[in-house]
Amino acid sequence: MAGKKPAEHTDAVTGIVADWARERPDLDTTPLHVLARLHRTYLRYHTRLTASVERHGLSVAGFDVLTALRRAGAPYRLTAGQLADFGLVSSAGITLRVDRLEKDGLIVRERGPEDRRVVYSRLTEAGLAKIDEVFAEHLDNERRMLGGLTPVEFRQLARLLPKLEQSILESAVEPTEEAG
Repeated sequence: MAGKKPAEHTDAVTGIVADWARERPDLDTTPLHVLARLHRTYLRYHTRLTASVERHGLSVAGFDVLTALRRAGAPYRLTAGQLADFGLVSSAGITLRVDRLEKDGLIVRERGPEDRRVVYSRLTEAGLAKIDEVFAEHLDNERRMLGGLTPVEFRQLARLLPKLEQSILESAVEPTEEAG
């Protein structure tokens, strides 16, 4: 084998950082300590979330629609545009999700009483019971995932993540090209 064998590391991110430090010592790889770990953490979280909701015959997309309707409060109905405003997907993407949930008997479509052109998606009794069950399990699952943190660590992380999100949003400004 032509290249050097990578050194043993305690975890993948530590290994990635060490490998880059060895291969490109001229680069500051410290952002990887946070962002690579955050990415790997998200992937693990998403895998557990997906498995949890799929056990109930739902997709994560369907779960998102049901939770948005449940959070809306009685009568648990929103338009496709309102669902899209919750940051789920486009109105066209919502239609596909609503079609599936309607087929499964978890929501119904209703015309607006004031304006018949407006179409609402509303939770059925079965949909309300399903999302209440699945969301309670979802929170239990998230509590287990956070169980390795002390209350102080949990509060620190909860305080820092919005700051990280804002920092990422503010970094979206593209660097300007210098005239040559």
